[in-house]
Amino acid sequence: QVQLVESGGGLVQPGGSLRLSCAASGSIFSIKAMGWYRQAPGKQRELVAAIDSGGSTNYADSVKGRFTISRDIVKNTGYLQMNSLKPEDTAVYYCNAKIATTPNRSFGSWGQGTQVTVSS
Repeated sequence: QVQLVESGGGLVQPGGSLRLSCAASGSIFSIKAMGWYRQAPGKQRELVAAIDSGGSTNYADSVKGRFTISRDIVKNTGYLQMNSLKPEDTAVYYCNAKIATTPNRSFGSWGQGTQVTVSS
């Protein structure tokens, strides 16, 4: 069984920064890909940033140049560094990962979410 736990959310003023973490635990062979999603009240969940097993990244246009996704393979942890935060970044942020538990078996998993509020 694999579990993803996000942390690092909170209240920050516009222009501020936060770093979210997503720690995977359990029977992990490897993490093939990881993504950060967010869902604001009344809106659909959207992809914010993703990183694949080769380290290639992609970002939503709304966060390009402000957010950076990264990972620590040894720690099985992913990160989302968020700079120059705007009120429209306010949302619950979710971590999603494609995790291999054996060389031939993998599945997707979601974290419980962490609230990010950008307000003065």
